[in-house]
This record gives sequence, C-alpha cells and structure tokens, in this order.
Amino acid sequence: MANTNAIANSLGDYLRARRALLSPADVGLPATGRRRVPGLRREEVAELVGLSTDYYVRLEQGRADRPSDEVLEALSRALRLGSAERAHLYDLARPPRRTTATAATSGRGDALRSTLRQVVEAIPTTPAVIMNDRNDVLAWNRLAAALIADFPNLAPRERNMARRIFLDPDARRIHLDWDEAARTTVGILRMAAGRHPHDPELVRLVGELSLGSKAFRGLWASHHVHEKTHGPKRFRHPTVGDVTLDYETFQVPGAAHHLLVIYTAPPGSPAEEALNFLGSFTASGAASPARPHARTERS
Repeated sequence: MANTNAIANSLGDYLRARRALLSPADVGLPATGRRRVPGLRREEVAELVGLSTDYYVRLEQGRADRPSDEVLEALSRALRLGSAERAHLYDLARPPRRTTATAATSGRGDALRSTLRQVVEAIPTTPAVIMNDRNDVLAWNRLAAALIADFPNLAPRERNMARRIFLDPDARRIHLDWDEAARTTVGILRMAAGRHPHDPELVRLVGELSLGSKAFRGLWASHHVHEKTHGPKRFRHPTVGDVTLDYETFQVPGAAHHLLVIYTAPPGSPAEEALNFLGSFTASGAASPARPHARTERS
C-alpha cells in the first residue's frame, strides 16, 4: 500500500534523488569502479562540494545541523540544480516548525478576494483561472469552464487539477500532452510540499493521489519540482476538437501561492477560431458546448 504520509520527505531524500541523476562524466569526474546503482556516490558529491564525506553522509541521514548558505550553494552547483530545484533545496533545509495552528489548518489564506474573481470572470475572449499551489482552481471564467472542465458543476474538492489529471478516467484524452502535464503537476505539488510540509489539505491530497494513481506514485518518487511560468498547452474538446494554446502565469499580489493563468491563441489560428466558437455560446448564454462532466475515479 502507498505511504499516505508521502509528503513527509526530507533533505536527505532529495539529495539522494538528485545525485542519482548525475554521472561522474556529467560533473567532470573520472568513472572509477563498477557501480551497483546509477548516479554519483556520496564521497563524490562531498568532494565536489568541499565537505568531508562524514558530514555529507550526516546531511543525507538527517543528522547534521542546519547547513549554511555556503553549503547549500555548493550543493546546488554540484548537483546542477536549476532555479526551482535550488529553491526547493533551501525549503527542505530550512523547514518551518510544526505548530498547533499548522496542525489544525493550512493557515495560508486560500480565500480569494471577490474583486479578483470578478477580474477573471470579466476576461471575455480567452480562458483564465486562478489556482493555488495545491492546484485548486479558485476562480475561472466562462471559456475556462467550457474548454478545461465544467468547474461550476464540480464539487469544490474536484476543482483540483491534480485530481483531474490523475484520477479522471478521461484525462489522457482531454490533455493531449498528458505526460508533461502530469510531470509538471507533480512538480508543483513537490514545491508546495517543501514550502508547506504541515499543510493538512496538501497532505491529504498527496495521500489520495498516491493511493489512487500508480503514475502519480512513480512521478512523486522522482522528486521532480516545477514552477509554473509559461508554455504551450493542448486540449481535446468534444465539440471543437484539438486546441493548442499558450499560457502565461502571473503572481497574484498579496497572495504568494495564488497564480493567475491565462491561455491565449495566436491570431488567425485554428485555436483562435475554436475559442471564438466557444465564446459565442458562453457570451449568449446558449446551451454550452462544454465537455460533459466526467465522474472522478481512481486509475
């Protein structure tokens, strides 16, 4: 059975996962001896960072004091970490203390200002949503509901893109780049887990996905992290067919874990025609061609 407390990762877990991705050749070291497992050995990472092997081993075993900024920067360089991976390393090395308040509630202010909801709903020609770092969709406009999911008719807990990616039996048909969507979704949850390891809603979500999806378990074990920024996104809609859009992500002022995501189509493209077609229904209030509501179940 999957570990439902899978969010309780550690700095050591992350270091082991990251060094397993590198070979001596990747970091300019000679390959010496036969390796029973892939990746760098502990002593090789210690050499690259300028630490004693004993101290590095204690880091991986969780027996070392809080590492200094100098050590974390050296680890980032040695393990070839990008900006998201480096931020995650710092989060794991400096975890927040668990308090009575965090045990009872996330305390992260997930309530959305009504004016922000109005802003999103007023965007007329392109899909837009506001999400938090648990992948909960907190606000949406009519085009997002018509193209992505029937958010108004979903229960609040089902307005979560991680659940829809991994537990909706239609997800692989709807999300044409499902593999990439799954990987980035898990990466976003990993980042959130590093920043908010005591968030009970996030703990429950990761546990549910771990129990319900083999694909999620495999991706979660990779310790991949991701910050949502921009890129392409492809949907398959039952009425307008395949739609290729570009998305941009904007930080919501005053709420560090709330993101405004806007999807756009190139002018004159088939995708723009598809959005115009969907928009003609949503603007007129006619029967929406939105995808039918799919029952969420384990995959």
